[in-house]
Amino acid sequence: MNLLEFASYDGLGLADLVKNKQVTPKELVQLSIKAINELNPDLNAVVSILEEQAINEIESGLPEGSFTGVPFLIKELVLHAKDVQTSMGSRLAENAVFPVDSELMARFRKAGFVTVGTTTTPEFGYNAATEAVLYGPTRNPWNLNHSPGGSSGGSAASIAAGIVPVAHANDGGGSIRIPASCSGLIGLKPTRGRIPAGPFNSEPLNGIAIEFALTKTVRDTAHLLDAVSGPDIGCYGWPEAPAEEYKRLIEKPIKPLKIAWTGRPATEVAVDEECIQALHETVQLCRDLGHIVVEDTPRYNAEQFGLATLNIWTANIYKMIEGAAKLTGKIPTEKNIEAAIWQCYLYGKEMKASDLLEAIETNATVSRTVGHFFTDYDVLLSPTIATLPAEIGVLNANNPNIDAKQWTEQIFTYAPFTNLFNATGQPSISLPLKTSKNGLPIGMQFTGRFADEATLLQLASQLEKATPWKDKKPNIHVSNITNTI
Repeated sequence: MNLLEFASYDGLGLADLVKNKQVTPKELVQLSIKAINELNPDLNAVVSILEEQAINEIESGLPEGSFTGVPFLIKELVLHAKDVQTSMGSRLAENAVFPVDSELMARFRKAGFVTVGTTTTPEFGYNAATEAVLYGPTRNPWNLNHSPGGSSGGSAASIAAGIVPVAHANDGGGSIRIPASCSGLIGLKPTRGRIPAGPFNSEPLNGIAIEFALTKTVRDTAHLLDAVSGPDIGCYGWPEAPAEEYKRLIEKPIKPLKIAWTGRPATEVAVDEECIQALHETVQLCRDLGHIVVEDTPRYNAEQFGLATLNIWTANIYKMIEGAAKLTGKIPTEKNIEAAIWQCYLYGKEMKASDLLEAIETNATVSRTVGHFFTDYDVLLSPTIATLPAEIGVLNANNPNIDAKQWTEQIFTYAPFTNLFNATGQPSISLPLKTSKNGLPIGMQFTGRFADEATLLQLASQLEKATPWKDKKPNIHVSNITNTI
């Protein structure tokens, strides 16, 4: 097998080859690491290569799961992987090591994945681009002058370039969906509580953040959700399980849906004309597929919601920085924290407990308002972000002339459609349906009712068949490497 063949498969495709003894997990690991060595100098997406650990896992015997033998990358944030260095995108947390796996990492292993490395993240995940001072900027395989998005940008760039078919990601304001949109991938943010956060977190970011992954195909997304979802011991709460496995549901025909659509964020920020054109084309595609499509959008107090976002994020930035300091023994200072994140730290440090509680209450009120909207609609469609993928340096968290409020506004001006569904906890998916005139991906966001990933995945499967996005290749891709293993 050569790298071009390797990258032509999704995760399940590689797992089938392993199962049928057409390729070994060790050969797949070698191919993935070769791809990292060849492409990462351009992309700067992979932080560390874990070849020795990967080979040891294989030789110790891999579990029989849906993805047995498939190379996998983990983002350096939130997830705990035993004895693997993680820096959380910060000089303060550089080379921290956790002694045990978190529950999700254990489930990734049980699914059969072989972890071959770690990927970049912005500092403590609070950016819609991946440009931490610690690593330098991560670049988009479609155009190296642009960002692959954030905060799961390293994972997104790696999948888009063909280094792995699936990689870990998480989402506290759009950090799965934004890089999916920027990098031409599928990014599902599952329902709050669907994916285990324990045993080291209860409800990350006071319930607005959730872990999962980025993928190339809908079937990989569905099978992975089956493999890792469900409550862990002592969890705070969890959503109702689906009536059937997601991998079975996506094989069934979908009923006609009532889909609302909007190109107007509640904040009234401007949306790029190409994103609006892509939205209109997607609306027509949904109509052509037999769905009822109506222009409509939830209405809520955007200013009050923005303040709640600021307060929840800054309170948690303060907590994350203090936790990282305890882990590494370093003292947080302006010398080891990026300028905007430092301002968020100071803002969170001075916040009253009542302000945080009020922010949580605001999100609960918004969630109920939006919930009523979804009693009339199955799905809400919008662009994923308001513009094409940002150029490197546009979203600069080391800007000394920006405060916490301005930084938060800058992030969610770039991505004004995603954050709402972190607050409501609803499942939301970005699909790579369109491409700009200059060849950059444009993602469309579809959001479903609480606990209804099934409808989203069925719709995504239908759209995948109608628009074969997987045939498109970025400029930086393993298809440009001809050597074989």
